[in-house]
Amino acid sequence: MSMIKTVNADKTFHGAKGKLHVLKNVSLEVQAQEVVCIIGPSGAGKSTYLRSLNRLEKIDSGQIYIDDKLLFDCENGINTVKMPVHERNKALLEVGMVFQQFNLFPHKTALENVMLSPVHVRKVPPKEAKEKALAMLGKVGLADKIDAYPSQLSGGQQQRVAIARALAMEPKIMLFDEPTSALDPELVGEVLSVMKGLAQLGMTMLVVTHEMGFAREAADRVVFMFEGSILEINTPEAMFTSPANERTRQFLQSVL
Repeated sequence: MSMIKTVNADKTFHGAKGKLHVLKNVSLEVQAQEVVCIIGPSGAGKSTYLRSLNRLEKIDSGQIYIDDKLLFDCENGINTVKMPVHERNKALLEVGMVFQQFNLFPHKTALENVMLSPVHVRKVPPKEAKEKALAMLGKVGLADKIDAYPSQLSGGQQQRVAIARALAMEPKIMLFDEPTSALDPELVGEVLSVMKGLAQLGMTMLVVTHEMGFAREAADRVVFMFEGSILEINTPEAMFTSPANERTRQFLQSVL
């Protein structure tokens, strides 16, 4: 079953310096319980693509399916799919996202940060939301940090709170946008360990990452993007040992 599918997703940014064509007819399908990693150089369109899936960026043209439902069919930046707003928003709530920056509320504890969205967005009763938040913080190894404020946590711990916060919304799909890029090297492992655990539990995951070891170990498929296009999709073994595309080979030689 397809959990994420895009067909010819296209996006151009218009700015003072002219046009920047960031997504060029990107088509990709992610199946249920599949882990797909997107790799590529800076400026390849990886993060823009990820952000387009939950409408943080609006595509100019193309189709976006979430959980086998067509949510967006865009022409000239206008979505032609007629769907009640609450129905589309409900579908988008199936998509959790973890960003490069942790974006935690500094004046709230780890527990309060994780409880916030279930209570205010999903209208979960506070007692139930607290139980769920405690379980999620336990899952990411932070049961002993529930009363800590973000300033009292390391970067790796803050990112794990952010993952717990996304999981507390009970998404069917998790998007990770370079979740370790803002971390000191010694803190990267603890976040990747949590992500590997989610993959082993069967969470559908689409991960933009520069951690090639994680992509090689945890992904079912690896996608290489360059200048707004997908140039290659392959198994980790094939991608890292015998990439089919010359540009993929050049990139991997530069980072490995």
